[in-house]
Amino acid sequence: MATLAHALVTAPGATPSRWVLFLHGIFGSGANWRTVARRFVTAEPAWGAALVDLRMHGRSQGFAPPHSVAVAAADLHALAPQIPGEVRGVVGHSFGGKVALDYVASRNGDLDLAWIVDSTPSARQDARGSEGTVHVLEILESLPARFPTRAAFAAALTDAGVSAPTTDWLAMNVESVDDEFRFRLDLAAIRELMTDYFERDLWSVVEHPAGNVALHLVVGGRSTVFNTEDQRRAQTAALTHPGRVAYHFIADAGHWVHVDAPDALGQILTTAAASRDPAGGGGAP
Repeated sequence: MATLAHALVTAPGATPSRWVLFLHGIFGSGANWRTVARRFVTAEPAWGAALVDLRMHGRSQGFAPPHSVAVAAADLHALAPQIPGEVRGVVGHSFGGKVALDYVASRNGDLDLAWIVDSTPSARQDARGSEGTVHVLEILESLPARFPTRAAFAAALTDAGVSAPTTDWLAMNVESVDDEFRFRLDLAAIRELMTDYFERDLWSVVEHPAGNVALHLVVGGRSTVFNTEDQRRAQTAALTHPGRVAYHFIADAGHWVHVDAPDALGQILTTAAASRDPAGGGGAP
């Protein structure tokens, strides 16, 4: 059985008693979270961070279908024995946010903390707020399977109108095979994951929080993933369940909150972790 690839991050000399899983979005990998995770464990050394490559992303290849949010969450349960301590938290961005919500539900809220970063629990069959990601997938699906050079792959994306930063990011998934280059992600699997992501509605996890988990919904002010109704529901859940659901609005962040506002996001993470620390603060493990 395939197991998720992951990297462990701890504060220097720390032996964490609790661990948090960091989950990326579509086309990403656990490494997307490395900077934020390092800051987090430095501030909260009782916590360790596991940077996870979700199924069919990064180094987590070869997973059997079906590919869905629920199956991706089940993969996290299978990963748990490889984490050197108890998993007590989860952070998820975009696609990873819905995986995090499903994981919270599958554990019946038996976690300390969950941070859902610019990932609305709503179903979005129109892909509202994620049109760019859908367009990139369509472009990738239209390209040849192999290229003579890595630069040729990048040029094909640029010619199709993909921005230079996005092209550079996607090129991290290009690998050399038999003196040619190919995009290593299985695009059919990625589309299956995206389709299920847009179809799932997970508001019940937020509006009826189970167990003792504290849910933190983080919204990028320049993102369109959360519409007005989504924001209203998130704010209402926070008012209805104080201490269990929190709503955070970062005005100057777009969808990539951890890139646009790492300091603000880091403060949200560390403040929440300190509030759930039995020792009453960040403290040493």
